[in-house]
Amino acid sequence: MSQSTLTPPEPPRTDAGSPLGNGLKQRHLSMIALGGVIGAGLFVGSGAGIAAAGPSIVLAYAASGLLVMFVMRMLGEMSAANPASGSFSVHAERAIGPWAGFTAGWMFWILLCVGVAIEAIGAAHIMTGWFPGTPSWVWVLVFMAVFCGSNLAAVSNFGEFEFWFAALKIGAIGLFLGLGVLAVLGLLPGTSSPGTANLLHDGGLLPHGVDGLLVGLLASVVAYGGLETVTIAAAESENPVAGVAKAVRTTMWRIAIVYVGSMLVIVTLLPWNDPAVTADGPYAATLSHLGIPAAGEIMNVVILIALMSAMNANIYGSSRMAYSLVSRGQGPKALGKVSGGVPRRAVLASCGFGFVTVLLSYWYPDTLFAWLLNMVGGVILIVWGFIAVSQFVLRRRLEREAPEKLVVKMWGFPYLTWVALAGVAGVLVLMALGEDTRVQVVFTGGLTVALAVTGWVMQNRAVQRRAAATR
Repeated sequence: MSQSTLTPPEPPRTDAGSPLGNGLKQRHLSMIALGGVIGAGLFVGSGAGIAAAGPSIVLAYAASGLLVMFVMRMLGEMSAANPASGSFSVHAERAIGPWAGFTAGWMFWILLCVGVAIEAIGAAHIMTGWFPGTPSWVWVLVFMAVFCGSNLAAVSNFGEFEFWFAALKIGAIGLFLGLGVLAVLGLLPGTSSPGTANLLHDGGLLPHGVDGLLVGLLASVVAYGGLETVTIAAAESENPVAGVAKAVRTTMWRIAIVYVGSMLVIVTLLPWNDPAVTADGPYAATLSHLGIPAAGEIMNVVILIALMSAMNANIYGSSRMAYSLVSRGQGPKALGKVSGGVPRRAVLASCGFGFVTVLLSYWYPDTLFAWLLNMVGGVILIVWGFIAVSQFVLRRRLEREAPEKLVVKMWGFPYLTWVALAGVAGVLVLMALGEDTRVQVVFTGGLTVALAVTGWVMQNRAVQRRAAATR
């Protein structure tokens, strides 16, 4: 990035009209939106949230889900008006300036690349459990090679991979919810309805008080990250405007059912303090409680699919974000070449960073890799903040200059935009106050400041060069 240049604030630029392919269909976009947030964090990580918040985890997921709905509605409004593979990075540049697009874009790129490493390691762990004696690095190499290869091919390949991965995940969730509802009603053979016993006993709805609820809220916010990928993918769809509009509209309530509905089923059927919730994961523990044979192995298969799906989506999202940044003069020009409708150098760079982070996790698990994890801990909240500010500015501009582009509109503008901003700020404050999450705020803040200062300096230099050239 040190050799890149930034364009001055005006006129705003996007990467619309780029040579990227348009092989994604509406069914791909819908599944990318639905599958992008259903990952191992939901299947396993939600157990820690349940242990901390108890039955109030349902309230935590509902509150954070409402915040995500606002953020996605704002992002959908901007992306339907101006589809771009850089998504919120492009919108931030148009609304605030190149330094903001630079900051949001490269932060998200780092987040996705680190995510690829985490998912590869998790998938390798499952495979070594199934094939004892095989080194985990072999499985990491296999997964990285497969999904790097799929992303180097036509974008339709990525869409098909993600469509079927997401379909399997959603099918598993749907089956889980169906069995869970039958058990809650006492209609599943061999079970009796628990009523409200698990919801109101063992400490009640808030067994650990408001502090426990806040811990659950923080855990749920992280779990929702990933929906943004659909607006990145929309730029390569057959009809970007209609595609992103439909995907955003239909996804929100489905995600609410998946997350909030799952949490409600789990804490209704199981005591929140059951050790299996954290030891085996809440979904596996619930299936075991219902007497489903081999529940643990079934969930391992589902989690493996979720991890592979996330790897595939993160490599795609990071490569497109890198390409968009480069095409706008905000990154190394070498990554901007497109062949066959695919930014192959950007794909390789994103995969390369993923490989490096995997190696760091093996060599320095308690130092460098831990530092990377902390650094990206609050990135999604910073990105959501950029989205809210950008939407506030661009909505006013669109209303004046091109109201016909407002295919998707943010509800209750500008009041709910302010509510979303306040929600993002509130979660960051809670993270700063929490002993376990404070370090993430510090590291993420350091990354944000470093990128913002770099972007600001480069932006000013670009302005000065243009001014000197016109004299």
